[in-house]
Order: sequence, then C-alpha cells, then structure tokens
Amino acid sequence: MEANADYTQDATVDFRGHPALSSKTGKWKACAFLVGYEAFERMAFYGVASNLVNYLTSQLHEDTVSSVRNVNNWSGSVWITPILGACIADSYLGRFWTFTLSSLIYVLGMTLLTVAVSLKRLRPTCSNGICNKASTSQIAFFYTALYTMAIGAGGTKPNISTFGADQFDDFNPNEKELKASFFNWWMFTSFLGALIASLGLVYIQENLGWGLGYGIPTAGLMLSLLIFYIGTPIYRHKVRTTNAPARDLVRVPIAAFRNRKLQLPVNPSDLYEHNLHHYVSTGKRQVYHTPTLRFLDKAAIKEGSAGSKRVPLTVTQVEGSKLIFGMALVWLVTLIPSTIWAQINTLFVKQGTTLDRNLGPNFKIPSASLGSFVTLSMLLSVPMYDQFFVPFMRQKTGHPRGITLLQRLGIGFSIQIIAIAIAYVVEVRRMHVISANHVAGPKDIVPMSIFWLMPQYVLIGIADVFNAIGLLEFFYDQSPEDMQSLGTTFFTSGIGVGNFLNSFLVTMVDKISGRGDKKSWIGDNLNDSHLDYYYGFLLVLSSINLVVFLWVSSRYIYKRESIRVKEGLCVQMEGNPTLDASLSLQV
Repeated sequence: MEANADYTQDATVDFRGHPALSSKTGKWKACAFLVGYEAFERMAFYGVASNLVNYLTSQLHEDTVSSVRNVNNWSGSVWITPILGACIADSYLGRFWTFTLSSLIYVLGMTLLTVAVSLKRLRPTCSNGICNKASTSQIAFFYTALYTMAIGAGGTKPNISTFGADQFDDFNPNEKELKASFFNWWMFTSFLGALIASLGLVYIQENLGWGLGYGIPTAGLMLSLLIFYIGTPIYRHKVRTTNAPARDLVRVPIAAFRNRKLQLPVNPSDLYEHNLHHYVSTGKRQVYHTPTLRFLDKAAIKEGSAGSKRVPLTVTQVEGSKLIFGMALVWLVTLIPSTIWAQINTLFVKQGTTLDRNLGPNFKIPSASLGSFVTLSMLLSVPMYDQFFVPFMRQKTGHPRGITLLQRLGIGFSIQIIAIAIAYVVEVRRMHVISANHVAGPKDIVPMSIFWLMPQYVLIGIADVFNAIGLLEFFYDQSPEDMQSLGTTFFTSGIGVGNFLNSFLVTMVDKISGRGDKKSWIGDNLNDSHLDYYYGFLLVLSSINLVVFLWVSSRYIYKRESIRVKEGLCVQMEGNPTLDASLSLQV
C-alpha cells in the first residue's frame, strides 16, 4: 500500500471525513484550542467542589457528616458517569460529538447552579441569627443542578483528553515524541484552572457573593466552548472501526469457555490472527500475544479442522480483553489513594475552618483556598518533572519515559503516604493546642496558624504529578486501540469510587465511633472530636495498599503492539522491553 506522506498514517480524518493532512491538522496547534476549554472547565469544577462543603454547612445548614457525605457522593458521580460517556463515544457518536452534546448539559448544570445560589427564594432564610433548614424544593433544585453538571461531565471528561491525544500520529516518530509530553502539559493547564478556582473564586464566593463566584466560571465555560469550536477545521478524528468494541470483553470469555475442552497449541503463533497487511491497510495496530490469562487464549483457537463454521476471535481481540482485566487490577489499588485525595475538599477544609486564618489585621484566608497549595505544587512540579526528571532518568535507565508508568504510580503513592502521615501529626498537635488552651466550642478558633496544614497540601500536589498524571497516561496507553475513551474512565472512575469509599468510611466511622456516649471521631464539633484517629486509620490503609500495589505491579505485563515505521508492511514491536519485570526490578 502506497501512503501519501502528507497525510496522517493512523487513518485519522478531518471534520469533513476526508483523510487528515498532516501539515494542516492536529499536533499542538489543534491542542491549543482544547487546553483552553480544559482550563476553564477545571476552574468551573473546582470553583464548585473546593468550597461545596462550606456552602452546604453555612448556607444549607447541613451537619458535618452529611455535608462531607454529600460532597463525596456528588464528586463520585462526576467521576463515575464518564463510564457511560466513554461507551457512547467508543460505540456510537465518537469523541467529538459526545463531547459536544455533553458540554451543553454541563453548561446547563452550571447555569442552574448559579441561579440556585443567587436567588434568595432558593436558599433558607435567617432571622435574628437563627436560620431555617432548607426546604424540600430548595434542596431538590440545588442538587438537580449539581447532578445535571455531573451528567454533563460524564461525556466531557473521558473524551476531551483522549481527543487531544488523538491529535498526534503514533506512526509519525516526530509526533509520537511530542505526544510523550502531552499528558504532562494537559494536566498543567488543568492545574492552572484549579489554582484560579481555589485562590480567586473561593475568595469571591465567601466575600463578594456565591452567585458571582459561580457566575464567573459559568461565563468562562461558555467562552471556552466557543474557542473549542473555532478550532474544528484543524482537528483530527479517529474513525471507529467497530460499532461496539467493548463487546469483546464479553465475547472473549464466552468463546474461551465454549472452547474449554480444546487444547491450546504449544506455539502461540498457531492461534488465529489477521495478517499484517490487514492492520497496515486499516491503520490499526496488532497486539502481540502475552503469557498471562492463558485460558482466554482458547477464544483464538483455529476451529476449521473441527468443522466449525464459527470464525475464532483474533489474538489482538483476546489480548485487548487481557489488557482490560489487567488494568482492572491496577484500578483496584488506586481506590485508597483516591480516598486520600478526597480529603482535600472535605475534612481538610473543615479542619482549616477551626484554625487561625488571619493574614494581617483585615484579611482572613478562606479555608478552601489552602487547596491552592496543591495546585501550586503541581504547577511547579510538572515542568520540573518533564524538563529535568525525565531526561535525567532517561539517561540512567534508557526508558523513553525515564521511569515506567507503574514506577511513576508507586512513587506518587509513597509520597501520598508521607502526606497523610504529616496530616496525622498536625492533627495530633491541633488536639494538643485545643487541650492546652481549653478550646471547646464548635466555632471557637484554635490558636494555631492554618499554614500548619500547608505541608500536607503541598505533598499531595507533588504526589499527584506522579500518580494522577501517571494514571491518566497509563490507562490511555494500555487500553486497546478501539477502547481508549473507555480505558480513560479507569482513571475517572477510580477517583469517583474513591470519593464514594470516603463517604462510606466517614459514615461508618462516625456511627461506630459515636456509639453510646462515646465521642465520634468526626463530629459536628471538630474541636471535640478525634480526627487524628481517622487520619491514622487512613495511614494504615494506605500503607497496606502500597504493599498490594507492589504485588500487582510485579505481575503486570505491558501492552506489546506493532507500529508502522515505513510504508508497506514493515512493522516493529512497541511496548515495555521487559515483559514481566516488576516495579522493583524495572530501573
């Protein structure tokens, strides 16, 4: 097959459906329009999420446990719904149109939320310092707006980052090199939006009004969508080659079970597979056989000699299912780290409200603004990681990324354990100061600076450069080619389930620790609770989880696939050079 050098080699098309011109489409010039949206969307999301627990307690008058649980449930939904959005994109509409429709729902949710916090009749009234509880209709309108936003996020989150990665041709060595840094800088813009939210919007919400604090990101989101659509002529689009690629996850185990009595061939090359010309002509990649989950290989046994008319599944299809199952194990060990991350917008914020937040005689730091140190540490760490750490480690290891994706996650999880250990120590000190100064009331301020919390925020930010970006890249990189939107939802759903898990843990710990006349670890009055015990509990869970992660990573086998390097049938194998090396052995 003779390829035109001016066209992309990965079979992407432009918005008219014509083969995409390499010189006029994609690359960073296309991504420039996408990162603008990402920055504004993150500003909108964190503008709500960073201070939501304070809004629920101060404006809707919910108790501490209920507000933490509701924030976690909503945040969990925001990160879980992308599973549905990814399925729709991979199987029906494609990334561009799924994102387009979902972004409109997202903007609708933000608009309703702005209305909910702006109109007095949609908020509880107060008289002589006594506030009524929110009515059923007020609660219903507010949470309808919140969850409309969550539904919209379901279609935007899994598709915008993968659509950005689609702008780079993996078959072009120069573009592939550019793509190596894509997720680092993509998350950099995400962090930038979060920084604006945690510094500027949170202050506006608490000092100038919640309506203005929500209205600004809503307007920004609308502007970013306009910018996104301006870039339409230069975007590249992946062509869906199958209508429902995720169905292989069902077909492979069923076919393997059907062939359970057949013997596997000694040589894996005797399993059924398309020839190389098929993959080159379709612009797809062949995934090579790996020695894990051998039972599933029975789905690719050639049955022609047995007189069966059923065409066996290919090795590439079988290996795609193996990849998903392997990623699922890694996903499971990301749930506890996601639970730690959930503290940033919940208990860390409530903890900050009890401390001295004065900065000079006339300025008080919003407790939620301390989350800006997470973002600032990320913004400083991403360029350092990309420009210094990766080149340095690349010289030491010879690995294109400097370190493997799983090593990157392991470092991030370890830093996070240090962060929660420091959070435990700081809370122990806070309890000591409370005891020494006889602080008792729920609104009494502990004579201890809020900046004592800064180290835990900074370390979680540094950890996220390793684990958050690493997870997004890992799940995109290791996903089967036709299921990369769905694969990306491993990242989002892990955060979502982590939030739900934190909601469950907070509720159960409150019930169990507060039985009878005992003092709850997480009571409405944090000055008379034992938040240090809860942080200690999370520290133990995180340490155990790291050990499990090391075990899982030692058995994970990276994807091995073909990539065209010349016109015609010339292919090379791409993947981790060491198939079964563990996290501790890959250096």
